[in-house]
Amino acid sequence: MTQDTTKTVASPSGLQRVTVLGTGVLGAQIAFQCAFHGKSVTAYDIDAAALERARDALTRLAQTYAADLPGTTPEATTRVAAAIALSSDLAQAVRDADLVIEAVPEKLELKRSVYAELARLAREGTIFATNSSTLLPSALADVTGRPEKFLALHFANHIWRHNTAEVMGTPQTDPEVFEQVARFAAEIGMEPIRLHKEQPGYVLNSLLVPLLNAAAALLLKGVASPEDIDKTWRIGTGAKLGPFQIYDIVGLRTAYNIASANPATQGWAEYLKVNYIDKGRLGAGAGGGFYDD
Repeated sequence: MTQDTTKTVASPSGLQRVTVLGTGVLGAQIAFQCAFHGKSVTAYDIDAAALERARDALTRLAQTYAADLPGTTPEATTRVAAAIALSSDLAQAVRDADLVIEAVPEKLELKRSVYAELARLAREGTIFATNSSTLLPSALADVTGRPEKFLALHFANHIWRHNTAEVMGTPQTDPEVFEQVARFAAEIGMEPIRLHKEQPGYVLNSLLVPLLNAAAALLLKGVASPEDIDKTWRIGTGAKLGPFQIYDIVGLRTAYNIASANPATQGWAEYLKVNYIDKGRLGAGAGGGFYDD
């Protein structure tokens, strides 16, 4: 059944006005998913050029949702995209937010500086959630100005299909806030996965990253091509995607940022930069990656 995406709805979580910081691959998806499920959404990025790219990404997502989700129409999803406000003014973007979801690049000092600014600008009652894939929320909590209202809310790429939302607090997170955010996740069509303690990589990436690292090592050693490594995994396990297909979906810039932060994977970071990122191949839907778009 087609959703009426022109109306807002009463929210049992109380989190109706959502601001997403960062409009990259996942940021744009989070913003669209929230708006698709009736939330009032503002997407923030640093400048007009980034917001222009964001509008293009939201337009593509409208087409994808209409094609992928039964009962949706292009007209409805186009209205969803158009309803998302875009802003490069952080104070304006977070002024009325009930929930701010941060999806800026995976760099600790950058995220800490963002939260220090948020602490100054956001309302006292606003909840902050990081979508960080690799950083523990406890590495950021002290600069948020509200550690009891701060936690991680982690989404997988293609969130309308791979609809897990991992909720992970710190020892300082208020249990009521934790449950409030878990309810919010359910309201936007996600399956909340409640983590009982902090875990680098959450559940999903704790399982996924060793696979991706093993595939990278095989490629760097010249053991086999990305296509044959992927084929082996798909045939041997019945999985729909191989590790290099997953890399393309995750985005090679994200893979590069993660690899750059680990001394053990500097060779992989350099390989990605020279062979893909410097050539404008950033992954699926962004110039191609290991596979052409």
